[in-house]
Amino acid sequence: MQTIDNALLKLQKSKFRAKFKLSQKDIDYIDAKGMDTIRRHAEDFVTDRLAPAFIANDGKQTPMKGHPVFIAQHACACCCRGCLNKWYRVSENVELTDIQKQKIVNLLMAWIQKQYDSFKSY
Repeated sequence: MQTIDNALLKLQKSKFRAKFKLSQKDIDYIDAKGMDTIRRHAEDFVTDRLAPAFIANDGKQTPMKGHPVFIAQHACACCCRGCLNKWYRVSENVELTDIQKQKIVNLLMAWIQKQYDSFKSY
């Protein structure tokens, strides 16, 4: 089984995935809302936009900007069921389990935390 750290290292080797970074606006949003709220947003986005077995607009359901979780989803290849299948072998057209949803949220939050910490260290 792949650890979060292993997944993040593998993602950094992808030119496309590695280009995603949090902006100052994203950092300000996290500062205003707090990480607990960001986690709840991640849980909601994963449950509503990624977990169902069939998603009408799969591949287009995650905006490229507008929320730190959206950026994390693209950076972590958790933006659509196709990417989940390609990167993590998560079956398409099958509803995600609670454990799968939790693992995705944990990965997204680890990426966000690393981005946040590196941004704040400047």
